[in-house]
Amino acid sequence: MRKGLARVDEQPGGRENAAQDLERELSKLFGRARSLSMTFASRVHTGLDAASYALLLHLSDISPVRASDVVERTGLDKSTVSRQIARLEELDLIERVPDPSDGRARLVQLTVTGATRLAEVRSDRRARLRTQLGTWSTEDIQEFSRLLGKLNLDL
Repeated sequence: MRKGLARVDEQPGGRENAAQDLERELSKLFGRARSLSMTFASRVHTGLDAASYALLLHLSDISPVRASDVVERTGLDKSTVSRQIARLEELDLIERVPDPSDGRARLVQLTVTGATRLAEVRSDRRARLRTQLGTWSTEDIQEFSRLLGKLNLDL
């Protein structure tokens, strides 16, 4: 530390001010993320809402999977997951298939249509993000990703 400069957490109110700044910026980020999610959801399917889009994204990373596992992995209420799965199935974005390890159970997975539409939107989303972060260094992007990961673990 350079002489004469106190660390933020050593300054009066420094940690509280930092927490308030973080809260304000997260609020802005979450609002923008919701708006973008609604835009991307409608591009996957005009009848898709932001919450079901988020579940579709999650399913694309973990499927095929039992609905009960989705509840466990997401921490969402069973009725919420059930309702969203039914909606995604109604929109032909996911399907239920037999579980090869238990013939009585069913797994949910993306349909070909769901996977194709989602891949297109994700590709566009990544391109947009690369453009928006065009002035950021690779190291800054990696550090931001690391810190977001740390925050996600702590929440």
